Amino acid sequence: MKPFSVIVAFVMGIASCGSNEEASNIGDKESSFERNPKEVVSDAGIDVEVFDFENFKPFIHQNDDKIHVINFWATWCIPCVAELPYFEQLGAEYPEIEVVLVSLDFPKKIKENLIPFIQKNNLQSEVILLDEPDANKWIPQIDSTWSGAIPATIIYKNDKSQFYEQSFNFVELEVAIAAFKN
Repeated sequence: MKPFSVIVAFVMGIASCGSNEEASNIGDKESSFERNPKEVVSDAGIDVEVFDFENFKPFIHQNDDKIHVINFWATWCIPCVAELPYFEQLGAEYPEIEVVLVSLDFPKKIKENLIPFIQKNNLQSEVILLDEPDANKWIPQIDSTWSGAIPATIIYKNDKSQFYEQSFNFVELEVAIAAFKN
């Protein structure tokens, strides 16, 4: 097995059989594409849309003159959780930027782990769950250099895109965003 496959298998193995799920407040953000989640999990007034990769693709391919920040994370990932406040701050300070937090948590644990995490941390950014077990297929479609490790982030505007396999602080996020402003 290639090192890439080993990392991906490890990450997705953890993500597909563990104890976390995700939630998002549908309707908090309007999107310019037709959303087609495979299911919506609701609890405690929070809805989490769950997408397979095919139906997730529009999130990373919108040509609407907006800056999009797509962060891949999980509640069990310590560096991911540490950087979430910076993505929340980005969304609060720059409402014209669309921030989407893509959870790779365990699909069967949305009500047990992800929704309580969203509530406890008062996440205001849109949170969706990506439930696609074949990581060797979808990860290279995000970026050919991605090892599969998280946190990872895509920032794009129309056809200009940059992929980051790293943690961010707020200043680093602002610097990365500056490259996309006119």
